[in-house]
Amino acid sequence: MKFYLRRMKPKAACPPRPPMKKILWSWLGAFVGIYLVANLGQWMGPVEPGHMFVIGSFGASAVLVYGAPMADFSQPRNLILGNLFSALIGVTVWQLAGDNPVLASALAVSLAIAVMHLTRTMHPPAGAAALIAVIGGDSVQRLGYLYAITPVLLGSLALLLVALVINNLSSNPKRHYPRYWL
Repeated sequence: MKFYLRRMKPKAACPPRPPMKKILWSWLGAFVGIYLVANLGQWMGPVEPGHMFVIGSFGASAVLVYGAPMADFSQPRNLILGNLFSALIGVTVWQLAGDNPVLASALAVSLAIAVMHLTRTMHPPAGAAALIAVIGGDSVQRLGYLYAITPVLLGSLALLLVALVINNLSSNPKRHYPRYWL
């Protein structure tokens, strides 16, 4: 037990705050990206009450693609395919085990993680995309597999488009995007 608890002793100090330029680029990307995604639903036509095009996991995706664009989790294949695969898994699990939301929640997230590992598309917010398919309520569950296309795929593509533009506006050679596509 003593050895186990010793493993929790910190090995490093908290990193310094990023430069203000990086903070401003991250802010700009997140603002434009989420603004675009939130407006996509309105541009596509009327939606039923209670259903907004933007989903919670997009906030976490924005943190990655605008705040940490060089991270593996932030790359296009991870953003797009991680979210898409996870949404498809979430919908499938809900359809098969939705009568047991506790089991369905655990299955959706754990299977999404396993598939993202297998396909090299790990994107942490995608776990939420899978979970939202299970616990998102009637407005999400009525979408069925359409949920994986809109809002998940289209919203992810919109975030990617903004990431490509904003992350490459900086003159900092360390802030280019993407590091890789496939």
